[in-house]
Amino acid sequence: MTTAERIPRNRRTYNKWVANQTLEDYALRFTAYRVRRFSNGRIANTAIGAISFLALEAIGGSITLNYGFPNAVAAILVSCTIIFLMGIPIAYNAAKFGVDIDLLTRGAGFGYIGSTVTSLIYATFTFIFFAIEAAIVATALELCTGLPLSIGYIASALLIIPLVTHGVTFISRFQAWSQPFWIVLQLAPFIFIAAQSHVSVRQWTGYTGLWGQPDGSVDLAHFGAASAVLFSLVAQIGEQVDFLRFLPREDRKNRLRWWAALMFAGPGWILIGGLKILAGSFLAFYAFQHGVGFADAADPTQMYLSVFREMLVSPELALGLTGIFVVVCQVKINITNSYAGSIAWSNFFSRLTHSHPGRVVWLVFNVLLGLLLMEFGVYKALEQTLGLYAIVAVSWMAAIVADLVVSKPMGLSPAAIEFKRAHLYDINPAGFGAMCIADLAGLLAYLGFFGTFLAQAYIYVALASAFVLAPLIAAATRGRYYIARETKADWANQPMIQCCICEHSFDREDMAGCPVYSGPICSLCCSLDARCGDLCKTDARLMDQARSAAAALLPARFAVWVEGRLMRYAAILTMVTLLIGVLFWLIYFQSTIDRSLPAGPISAVLWKLFIIVFIISGIIVWLFVLAQESRKFAEEESRRHTRLLMDEIKAHEETDRLLQKAKEAAESANVAKSKYVVGLSHELRTPLSAILGYAQLLERQKSMPGYVHNAARTIKRSGEHLADMIEGLLDISKIEAGKLEIYRHKIALGPFLDQIVDMFSLQAQAKGISFEFRSTSTMPDYVYTDEKRLRQVLINLLSNAIKFTHAGRVCFSLSYRGQVATFEVQDTGVGIKASDIERIFLPFERAEVAVGHISPPGTGLGLTITKLLVEIMGGELTLKSTPGRGTHFTIRLMLSSAAKPDDMAGLALAIIGYEGPRRTVLIADDDPVQRALMEDVLVPMGFSVITVTDGPACLSQLALHRPDIVILDVAMPTMSGWEVARRIRQRLGRDLPILILSADAGTERTRPEYTDLYDSYLIKPFGFEELFERLAALVPLSWTYDDGRPEEVEVPPRFLDAELPDRQKLRQLRTLGQTGFVRSIEAMLNDLEVSAPETVRFCRHMRHLATSYRLRDFLAVIEETKNNA
Repeated sequence: MTTAERIPRNRRTYNKWVANQTLEDYALRFTAYRVRRFSNGRIANTAIGAISFLALEAIGGSITLNYGFPNAVAAILVSCTIIFLMGIPIAYNAAKFGVDIDLLTRGAGFGYIGSTVTSLIYATFTFIFFAIEAAIVATALELCTGLPLSIGYIASALLIIPLVTHGVTFISRFQAWSQPFWIVLQLAPFIFIAAQSHVSVRQWTGYTGLWGQPDGSVDLAHFGAASAVLFSLVAQIGEQVDFLRFLPREDRKNRLRWWAALMFAGPGWILIGGLKILAGSFLAFYAFQHGVGFADAADPTQMYLSVFREMLVSPELALGLTGIFVVVCQVKINITNSYAGSIAWSNFFSRLTHSHPGRVVWLVFNVLLGLLLMEFGVYKALEQTLGLYAIVAVSWMAAIVADLVVSKPMGLSPAAIEFKRAHLYDINPAGFGAMCIADLAGLLAYLGFFGTFLAQAYIYVALASAFVLAPLIAAATRGRYYIARETKADWANQPMIQCCICEHSFDREDMAGCPVYSGPICSLCCSLDARCGDLCKTDARLMDQARSAAAALLPARFAVWVEGRLMRYAAILTMVTLLIGVLFWLIYFQSTIDRSLPAGPISAVLWKLFIIVFIISGIIVWLFVLAQESRKFAEEESRRHTRLLMDEIKAHEETDRLLQKAKEAAESANVAKSKYVVGLSHELRTPLSAILGYAQLLERQKSMPGYVHNAARTIKRSGEHLADMIEGLLDISKIEAGKLEIYRHKIALGPFLDQIVDMFSLQAQAKGISFEFRSTSTMPDYVYTDEKRLRQVLINLLSNAIKFTHAGRVCFSLSYRGQVATFEVQDTGVGIKASDIERIFLPFERAEVAVGHISPPGTGLGLTITKLLVEIMGGELTLKSTPGRGTHFTIRLMLSSAAKPDDMAGLALAIIGYEGPRRTVLIADDDPVQRALMEDVLVPMGFSVITVTDGPACLSQLALHRPDIVILDVAMPTMSGWEVARRIRQRLGRDLPILILSADAGTERTRPEYTDLYDSYLIKPFGFEELFERLAALVPLSWTYDDGRPEEVEVPPRFLDAELPDRQKLRQLRTLGQTGFVRSIEAMLNDLEVSAPETVRFCRHMRHLATSYRLRDFLAVIEETKNNA
């Protein structure tokens, strides 16, 4: 079995009749241990309740009236003894292994398909006897109530269905309720007769019958004929074991009760049955002696009516009691007949059709068959042909018994009963072959081919042949055809296993390992599967076995015909013809049995009909064979495609394995890259922290010239840009991991844009291109957004625009409407081809550069990150470009306006100190530049600063001094900042605030073991505002500020009209002042100084107000100038 032959699983859903085991009673499968909850006595009583059937009396009466008492008694004694002995191993193995007669047959030498034939034999037995028993009820109803026979047939048949639908659960209750009543009425006639006189008994024993020897001797021919009729009852053991399979498991506590129930209700049925046959023999003679006609004396109704009339004074009472007794007896047996028939038909059709609508459906089917036999009177012919039916029944049972009592003890067959399709050959010649040969031998003996003596004992010929041949064939084949493959051994410790198809759980005895579906499968799902083609077994199918047999027995040129179309057609047509022939023979026999019609004309008509039906059957069978071939070809084609598909899947799995391996390698490389990026970020942040720190210190020095301040601001902003680039390196890893976070900050939009415009104005000027900023609408002073991400997006777009523009200009514009800001970056650069527009947003992809141009440096990640950031922030990025003419990026982004913060004016001023006592700050950092920077920042503001180089020195200082706050670096030699913080917490608790100042921007600080070790975390490089904010919150502090104004009151200057620009320029300056774009104001004032030298004093004063962010004073001067003009 290869993986290419596996079939995808489709869950099988059974209808409610099959799924409900109260209705189904585990038909077609092992009887689960959990349902064997009934007591030994209840199961025995249920099984033995079927022995009430009056056909036993009818058979006893019939053989006695025809063949006389000596022949009848001899046949009864011999037949009952043999049936009893045959019943012992059958009942024992069925109860031990929890199987019905069909499953027992599979594992006792017949194989999976071989037992299908015996299922048909058994089903035939059930509906034949159902018809006979129901006909007795209808006769009694007609006699007692005058009900027409046709209606009586319907009533007696349909009454059974509701009593059997709920299986052994209700049947056991009914048998227990009706048992006492039946026993009383069954014994009452014989007690009455015994009390009257023994004359009738003596006369009965001397009765020689219609065909018996006058001297009362036993005649072999009549003995054989009587035995043949009696042996037709051998299949009754099948109905008994259908109930015995519900016996609880045998153990030491219940062993005696278990064996008593088994023997009493199993083979013991024939002991009670034999007594009833003898009772029928006597009652038939008694009825005949008391005036009942010879033809009616064997009718059980007449038998018991003749006795009840003698017992009771009232004839009406006797008639009513007889009717009740007959109905009770026949209902008790027919619920067993119909129950057994429903199981037999389920087994038969499930293997032929691979479907199972439920045992209840076949219950109705079996009852309707019996009803049809009764309505058309065919059952009368069947009664006369029980002798021929007995050949088949005896051969079947004898072959089973031979396997159980000879082959298994001798090791010729497996000790256990294997019944699952997955483990069986279709045909086992040991049992099935023995049965077929025995049937043929019995039939030939019956027809006289073996002489007169064996013709009279033909039933014993069939019995002996089957019993002897089964072990011989098993020995000749060395038991090869019992097991097609071994049972899965690793289920020994699993009492319940789930089926991979129906997904119900069953006992391990009911399960098989299925390589086709790659899982355990229950016996019913296995039986019903039509797709697997028995691929789990080798040379175990019927055609495989036929091919092997032909190759072994026939010449090579004939052996190939076995698989041919004509051979299949001939085989199927032969079976159909035999079946039709048997049916026509039964019709002929039934029509001529009473000799009321001439046999010649009937035979001629039936022959003509047989020929016509034969021709029609031949055509239908031919079409069936062709359809089967077409289906076979389609299945083979489907299997071929499935194999190709499985091969492709296997190839894909191999590819997936290689991809997974490559993915793991890539992930490993990515981890290494992330570690490198984090390490690089850490190494860059430390020196950058010093650069930005000293730039901020220079910016705070008011004694420095203006150009120094401007240079410091430029250094600061460039450093901040470099810090953002470092953040971008980390963002790549965060984006790949899906962990990028967006924050909502309140920012001053004017200063934010001024920083960006100032930065790129210098870049554009250095490259020799113009840079323009336009604001087409009134902007809010403050908005909510992630400042860092918005800056990153705008810097990426503007840097690309300047990078790819070699001449012309770059225009940066902003409009604001309805809380939505629209940023536009338009350049006159090289442009982007239409085919590259989608591609440039992919990682590491760049637009093609025209011939003769040098490709600008870059990683190819800027636009990828930009697009992702814009989308994460809920915005939209669009692109229009024309090669050779430039590119136009547009970003639409929600920037909701925010109210001006209450303390913004104070925060805008420089902090020069704090109120209250002097505070001590302990700083631990291994970088001397970082320690010097912190001293330069904090000492001028009045702090007492203690700096140390490592963790142990920090702890030593804590033993000498008690600072107000500790500032720790994480990466220090000897002892990490985390370890220092842990020891501080252990020594001083949370009374001493700890600020972690580290270049590590990773997520290590969020680990649970670190979250309680610090009060705040600040990442290098840092802004002084952030540092001051953390100090104020942790110490706490109240800052003092320098308002930037002299002590005396500043008097606004007065300007002459000649010193003022024109009104249009004033309106433009007012608009810029309202939007807060300081850089744009500076640029316009610079242009005014050049174009209108007379306005120099005005421009300088307004520049001072704008760069000091005194925009209210700026606007006030403009308004005053307009009013005075």
